[in-house]
Amino acid sequence: MFDEMGLRPILTLLLASLVIMGTPGPSTISATAVGAAYGFRRSLGYVSGLIAGTVAVLLAVAAGVVAFLLSVPHGALVLTVVSAAYILYLAVKIAKAPPLAPRDDQVVAPAFFGGLLLAIANPKAYLAIAAVFAGVSLFQDRRLDATVKIALLTGMIVAIHMIWLLVGAALSRFLQYPTISRAVNISLATLLIVATVFAVVG
Repeated sequence: MFDEMGLRPILTLLLASLVIMGTPGPSTISATAVGAAYGFRRSLGYVSGLIAGTVAVLLAVAAGVVAFLLSVPHGALVLTVVSAAYILYLAVKIAKAPPLAPRDDQVVAPAFFGGLLLAIANPKAYLAIAAVFAGVSLFQDRRLDATVKIALLTGMIVAIHMIWLLVGAALSRFLQYPTISRAVNISLATLLIVATVFAVVG
Protein backbone atom coordinates (compact mmCIF):
# COMPACT_ATOMS: atom_id res chain seq x y z
CA MET A 1 0.00 0.00 0.00
CA PHE A 2 2.70 2.43 1.02
CA ASP A 3 4.86 1.44 -1.97
CA GLU A 4 2.31 2.94 -4.33
CA MET A 5 2.45 6.38 -2.79
CA GLY A 6 5.91 6.41 -1.25
CA LEU A 7 6.82 7.39 2.28
CA ARG A 8 7.28 11.10 1.59
CA PRO A 9 3.62 12.11 2.14
CA ILE A 10 3.53 10.12 5.39
CA LEU A 11 6.72 11.71 6.66
CA THR A 12 5.39 15.11 5.65
CA LEU A 13 2.18 14.46 7.58
CA LEU A 14 4.05 13.29 10.69
CA LEU A 15 6.48 16.21 10.57
CA ALA A 16 3.65 18.70 10.11
CA SER A 17 1.76 17.20 13.03
CA LEU A 18 4.86 17.36 15.22
CA VAL A 19 5.48 21.02 14.38
CA ILE A 20 1.86 22.23 14.47
CA MET A 21 0.34 20.00 17.14
CA GLY A 22 3.46 19.48 19.24
CA THR A 23 4.33 23.12 19.83
CA PRO A 24 3.29 24.71 23.15
CA GLY A 25 -0.45 25.18 23.45
CA PRO A 26 -3.10 24.86 26.16
CA SER A 27 -3.22 21.05 25.98
CA THR A 28 0.51 20.33 25.84
CA ILE A 29 1.47 22.97 28.40
CA SER A 30 -1.21 21.71 30.78
CA ALA A 31 0.18 18.17 30.43
CA THR A 32 3.61 19.46 31.43
CA ALA A 33 2.27 21.63 34.24
CA VAL A 34 0.14 18.87 35.75
CA GLY A 35 3.02 16.40 35.41
CA ALA A 36 5.34 18.79 37.22
CA ALA A 37 2.83 19.63 39.95
CA TYR A 38 1.53 16.11 40.65
CA GLY A 39 4.08 13.65 39.25
CA PHE A 40 3.82 11.17 36.37
CA ARG A 41 1.56 8.50 37.87
CA ARG A 42 -1.03 10.86 39.35
CA SER A 43 -1.18 12.83 36.09
CA LEU A 44 -1.93 9.86 33.83
CA GLY A 45 -5.70 10.15 34.27
CA TYR A 46 -5.72 13.81 33.31
CA VAL A 47 -3.41 13.32 30.33
CA SER A 48 -5.50 10.35 29.19
CA GLY A 49 -8.41 12.78 29.13
CA LEU A 50 -6.36 15.21 27.04
CA ILE A 51 -5.52 12.43 24.58
CA ALA A 52 -9.12 11.19 24.37
CA GLY A 53 -10.43 14.73 23.88
CA THR A 54 -7.86 15.54 21.20
CA VAL A 55 -8.65 12.31 19.35
CA ALA A 56 -12.34 13.29 19.55
CA VAL A 57 -11.43 16.63 17.95
CA LEU A 58 -9.50 14.72 15.26
CA LEU A 59 -12.55 12.59 14.51
CA ALA A 60 -14.76 15.69 14.47
CA VAL A 61 -12.42 17.36 11.99
CA ALA A 62 -12.40 14.24 9.82
CA ALA A 63 -16.20 14.08 9.88
CA GLY A 64 -16.60 17.75 9.09
CA VAL A 65 -18.39 18.39 12.37
CA VAL A 66 -16.17 21.36 13.15
CA ALA A 67 -17.28 23.25 10.06
CA PHE A 68 -20.89 22.75 11.13
CA LEU A 69 -20.21 23.74 14.74
CA LEU A 70 -18.38 26.90 13.79
CA SER A 71 -21.19 27.83 11.40
CA VAL A 72 -23.66 27.89 14.30
CA PRO A 73 -24.10 31.44 15.66
CA HIS A 74 -21.69 31.98 18.57
CA GLY A 75 -20.52 28.34 18.39
CA ALA A 76 -16.85 29.30 18.29
CA LEU A 77 -17.35 31.88 21.06
CA VAL A 78 -18.93 29.30 23.36
CA LEU A 79 -16.02 26.91 22.83
CA THR A 80 -13.54 29.68 23.54
CA VAL A 81 -15.29 30.85 26.73
CA VAL A 82 -15.58 27.30 28.11
CA SER A 83 -11.94 26.62 27.32
CA ALA A 84 -10.71 29.88 28.84
CA ALA A 85 -12.74 29.39 32.04
CA TYR A 86 -11.44 25.87 32.63
CA ILE A 87 -7.85 26.77 31.77
CA LEU A 88 -7.97 29.66 34.25
CA TYR A 89 -9.28 27.28 36.93
CA LEU A 90 -6.57 24.74 36.09
CA ALA A 91 -3.84 27.42 36.14
CA VAL A 92 -4.90 28.50 39.64
CA LYS A 93 -4.97 24.87 40.79
CA ILE A 94 -1.48 24.26 39.42
CA ALA A 95 -0.10 27.49 40.90
CA LYS A 96 -1.44 26.50 44.35
CA ALA A 97 -0.30 22.86 44.18
CA PRO A 98 1.70 21.95 47.31
CA PRO A 99 5.28 20.67 47.11
CA LEU A 100 5.44 16.98 46.22
CA ALA A 101 6.31 14.58 48.99
CA PRO A 102 8.10 11.33 48.09
CA ARG A 103 5.17 9.17 49.29
CA ASP A 104 2.33 11.71 49.12
CA ASP A 105 -0.55 9.79 47.56
CA GLN A 106 -3.15 12.05 49.12
CA VAL A 107 -2.62 14.88 46.63
CA VAL A 108 -5.60 14.97 44.30
CA ALA A 109 -4.55 15.68 40.72
CA PRO A 110 -6.88 16.92 37.96
CA ALA A 111 -8.96 14.01 36.68
CA PHE A 112 -9.74 12.44 33.29
CA PHE A 113 -12.84 14.56 32.74
CA GLY A 114 -10.89 17.78 33.25
CA GLY A 115 -8.41 16.81 30.54
CA LEU A 116 -11.23 15.72 28.25
CA LEU A 117 -13.03 19.04 28.71
CA LEU A 118 -9.93 21.12 28.07
CA ALA A 119 -9.00 19.17 24.94
CA ILE A 120 -12.47 19.37 23.43
CA ALA A 121 -12.77 23.10 24.20
CA ASN A 122 -9.17 23.89 23.19
CA PRO A 123 -9.30 26.39 20.31
CA LYS A 124 -5.81 25.51 19.08
CA ALA A 125 -6.69 21.84 18.67
CA TYR A 126 -9.31 22.45 15.98
CA LEU A 127 -7.13 24.81 13.98
CA ALA A 128 -3.97 22.72 14.28
CA ILE A 129 -5.59 19.39 13.47
CA ALA A 130 -7.62 20.85 10.60
CA ALA A 131 -4.43 22.36 9.14
CA VAL A 132 -2.55 19.06 9.35
CA PHE A 133 -5.47 16.94 8.19
CA ALA A 134 -6.18 19.04 5.11
CA GLY A 135 -2.58 19.89 4.33
CA VAL A 136 -1.37 16.51 3.09
CA SER A 137 -3.05 13.97 0.80
CA LEU A 138 -1.98 10.33 1.11
CA PHE A 139 -4.46 8.54 -1.14
CA GLN A 140 -6.84 9.43 -3.93
CA ASP A 141 -9.52 7.34 -2.22
CA ARG A 142 -10.92 9.84 0.29
CA ARG A 143 -12.15 7.21 2.75
CA LEU A 144 -8.83 5.38 2.80
CA ASP A 145 -7.00 8.72 3.00
CA ALA A 146 -9.03 9.78 6.05
CA THR A 147 -8.64 6.39 7.76
CA VAL A 148 -4.85 6.34 7.45
CA LYS A 149 -4.57 9.97 8.54
CA ILE A 150 -6.70 9.30 11.61
CA ALA A 151 -4.54 6.30 12.56
CA LEU A 152 -1.26 8.18 12.10
CA LEU A 153 -2.41 11.36 13.82
CA THR A 154 -3.86 9.41 16.75
CA GLY A 155 -0.42 7.91 17.29
CA MET A 156 1.14 11.38 17.14
CA ILE A 157 -1.40 12.76 19.63
CA VAL A 158 -0.52 10.03 22.13
CA ALA A 159 3.23 10.46 21.62
CA ILE A 160 3.17 14.27 21.83
CA HIS A 161 1.15 14.37 25.05
CA MET A 162 3.23 11.66 26.72
CA ILE A 163 6.45 13.49 25.84
CA TRP A 164 5.14 16.73 27.36
CA LEU A 165 3.98 14.80 30.45
CA LEU A 166 7.42 13.21 30.82
CA VAL A 167 9.04 16.65 30.61
CA GLY A 168 6.79 17.85 33.42
CA ALA A 169 7.34 14.72 35.49
CA ALA A 170 11.11 15.19 35.12
CA LEU A 171 10.70 18.58 36.79
CA SER A 172 8.74 17.07 39.67
CA ARG A 173 11.88 15.75 41.35
CA PHE A 174 12.84 19.35 42.08
CA LEU A 175 9.42 20.23 43.45
CA GLN A 176 9.85 18.72 46.89
CA TYR A 177 11.36 22.03 47.96
CA PRO A 178 8.68 24.67 48.71
CA THR A 179 10.43 27.66 47.12
CA ILE A 180 11.34 25.85 43.89
CA SER A 181 7.93 24.17 43.76
CA ARG A 182 6.03 27.45 44.04
CA ALA A 183 8.24 29.20 41.45
CA VAL A 184 7.96 26.37 38.90
CA ASN A 185 4.21 25.90 39.40
CA ILE A 186 3.48 29.61 39.06
CA SER A 187 5.70 29.82 35.97
CA LEU A 188 3.95 26.87 34.31
CA ALA A 189 0.52 28.21 35.27
CA THR A 190 1.43 31.57 33.74
CA LEU A 191 2.78 29.88 30.60
CA LEU A 192 -0.47 27.92 30.32
CA ILE A 193 -2.50 31.15 30.36
CA VAL A 194 -0.15 32.86 27.88
CA ALA A 195 -0.31 29.87 25.50
CA THR A 196 -4.10 29.99 25.68
CA VAL A 197 -4.20 33.72 24.92
CA PHE A 198 -2.00 33.20 21.86
CA ALA A 199 -4.16 30.25 20.74
CA VAL A 200 -7.33 32.33 21.02
CA VAL A 201 -5.95 35.57 19.56
CA GLY A 202 -3.91 33.85 16.86
